[in-house]
Order: sequence, then C-alpha cells, then structure tokens
Amino acid sequence: MRKPDGKIVLLGDMNVGKTSLLQRYMERRFPDTVSTVGGAFYLKQWRSFNISLWDTAGREQFHGLGSMYCRGAAAVILTYDVNHRQSLLELEDRFLGLTETANEDCLFAIVGNKVDLAMEPEGGKKEREASGKAGGSCVSSRVPRQVQPEDAMALYKKILKYKMLDEGEMPAAERMCFETSAKTGHNVDLLFETLFDLVVPMIARQRAEEPSQIVDIASCKTPKRTRSGCCT
Repeated sequence: MRKPDGKIVLLGDMNVGKTSLLQRYMERRFPDTVSTVGGAFYLKQWRSFNISLWDTAGREQFHGLGSMYCRGAAAVILTYDVNHRQSLLELEDRFLGLTETANEDCLFAIVGNKVDLAMEPEGGKKEREASGKAGGSCVSSRVPRQVQPEDAMALYKKILKYKMLDEGEMPAAERMCFETSAKTGHNVDLLFETLFDLVVPMIARQRAEEPSQIVDIASCKTPKRTRSGCCT
C-alpha cells in the first residue's frame, strides 16, 4: 500500500457521529455502529494524492491516543452534536490540546453532526399553526437544537487565536464550519471534498520544498588515485 501523502483526523466526544460520517462518505451507507476503539482509517485518492482519514475514539480511556493520531495531520475535523451543547464545549476543553502534534499550518473544520434530529419537519411549522388554531397539538420526534452555527464559528475564531494563526491568511469561518447529517448525507460530501481541495495544495507545496533525493552522477568528480606503498 502506498504511503499516504497527507492526513486528516476526526476528533470529538463519543456518540457525535465521527465513524458514521466517515462511513457515509467512504462507503455511502449509514450502518448501526459501535464505538471506535483506539483508531481506524480509510485511504482516499484525491487527484494524484492519497489522503488518510483517521477516525478516533471519543471515550475518555482512549483520549491519550488522539495526540499520536494527530501527529503530522494536515487538517483536523472537530466534531460535535448540534443537539448537545456539552459536545461542543468538550472540543475546546478536551480535544484541542491533542492537536499540538499536527502540522503548524494545520487546517481546522468545526462540524456539527446529527442536524437531521433538529431539522424542522417538512410543513411542520404550518401544521403547528393549523393545529394551534384548531386547538389541537402536534407531536414531533425532533429534539431542541442546543448549538447554533454562530457558536461553531466563534469557536473556530477562538482556535485561530489559540494557535496564533493569522485570521486573514486562514480560510474564513463560514467556509470551515459545517452542519451535517451522517444519516441523510446532508453536507457530508461538501465537508470532506472542501478539505481535500484545501489540503492538496499544502501537500504539493511541501513536496516542492523537500530537498531532492536524486544524485547527479555527472557532477560528482572521481577522486584521484594515489600510489600505494611507503617507498619509491
């Protein structure tokens, strides 16, 4: 297997849907999944580059492994559940520190998953208004959203300051904050392919800056032979 040219790592608390996001994108399915133990990865070819996508465990007992998986990462996807505010707070409190081993110019995406659970059912507002007028009630299985898009963008800007990155030189928050649904596929392709398009130029630039491993034999001078022996 060819060595990956770059690495993207998903971080976040357990049950926010990191594994489901990867499987939705790579396998085009939404299976019943169990919690990731340690880490797992996929390899994605994008243009002429191979990019590894690392899924990490959100459980506390595997927390220390995240720093190892982030080593040399070109991008980190910080994932939370839009219906649980604590999962957003955990990104700053528990997971951001793990990214110290990533590349200095590492990109950060803030991703709110499970947006399907907070979405307004089609025609739901009109139905509630109608039922209200009729004196009835409308029962919905949706749960109240606890995190708004502006909360994620505020965290993104806070991360840039924490990493001492120039906000003017980094992608705008509006471009790096996503809301997704691994169940329906909403914005999943947009998330990964946006990051691929941003990471590939970074990989190409790093390649160009690496010293050449090719030795020009023609430019190497042959050492002169010396006569052996102690007497003439």
